[in-house]
Amino acid sequence: MTVLAMGAHLAAVRLSGNLVHAACATDDPVQVAATLAEMLDGPVIRDRQAPVDVTYFALVGADAGAVGVRSRHSVYLGHGVYLGVPAPRHTGPPGAYWALPPRYEGDLCRPQAVEDLVRAGAQRLDRAESAEVGQ
Repeated sequence: MTVLAMGAHLAAVRLSGNLVHAACATDDPVQVAATLAEMLDGPVIRDRQAPVDVTYFALVGADAGAVGVRSRHSVYLGHGVYLGVPAPRHTGPPGAYWALPPRYEGDLCRPQAVEDLVRAGAQRLDRAESAEVGQ
């Protein structure tokens, strides 16, 4: 594990597992990784803090803060934040690992793609919550 300072060239968007799983319509790690590869086309870290608490980190350029990726399910991590990043070949449990490892130096998720994922996942979660309240 390496700790990187966010903000100068690199940032991350912390995404709740619920949001990502809603956007991908599955919580199966292999299927989530395949869907994220299509949706984000960039590096993503998967971290499991507890049996039911999964968090994803999409790596983006430091200028991504201008894109509307903030929601109650996601947080932009920029200047002043340090992120633990797995070793390049650590692509499975235990601990934090690359759901999608970087393919080359400078490989990052497009901010618009992250925003689209946040929007899609939030809409599905909101619909599910509305359906539960209506029951």
